[in-house]
Amino acid sequence: MTALLRYQGALLLRSQRWLAPLIAYAALVAVGIRPGDPVADSLGLVAAGLVPAAAWLVRICVSVEPDAARACTAAAAGPVRVHAAALLTASTGALLAGAAAAAVALLTGDRSGTDPGRAALAGALAVAACALTGAAVGALCSRPLVRRRGHGILAATLGSLLALILAVSPARGAVSALVTAGRSGPVPLPLTALAGALLLAAGAGAAACLAAARRS
Repeated sequence: MTALLRYQGALLLRSQRWLAPLIAYAALVAVGIRPGDPVADSLGLVAAGLVPAAAWLVRICVSVEPDAARACTAAAAGPVRVHAAALLTASTGALLAGAAAAAVALLTGDRSGTDPGRAALAGALAVAACALTGAAVGALCSRPLVRRRGHGILAATLGSLLALILAVSPARGAVSALVTAGRSGPVPLPLTALAGALLLAAGAGAAACLAAARRS
């Protein structure tokens, strides 16, 4: 699996298709975060922006490899492992982007009355929950489950929006925990949201990998 992860990472970097979601996410962070804003609010924005960014990265990673090369890789390593490596590569990229943005939020946000260590931990948990939720949306809205590009883009857009507004969404829970509860007391730790996001990402990833195995 390590070799597959390196291979998928090299494919992603060489394609330069990761620049679009990264630039869009960086622009959101630059516009949305202002020095002196409450740190919990800034961390909530950072986490929320990761949902569409992660979904976008997943769509890139599962489609960046040409079909002929994908068939050869799947024949050598197995379609499930190849697809899982693509999903893990995208999720790792989203987590790294979120970690960098969270660091900016922690450095520029107003931490008065807030324990910096607790705020950093809460931000890390929220970033992970939103990145995993976005990765789950991307996995369900990309090949092999959704073959047509237009349908996939529309589904990923709507899925990301629903992940941010539905009360049952782990991403919504993580962001709300930071933005709402953080204003009236200690910054809460969105552990429940992270657990839900892990289950959601595992289920979506398993469904996508099984579909890849059936289509191979």
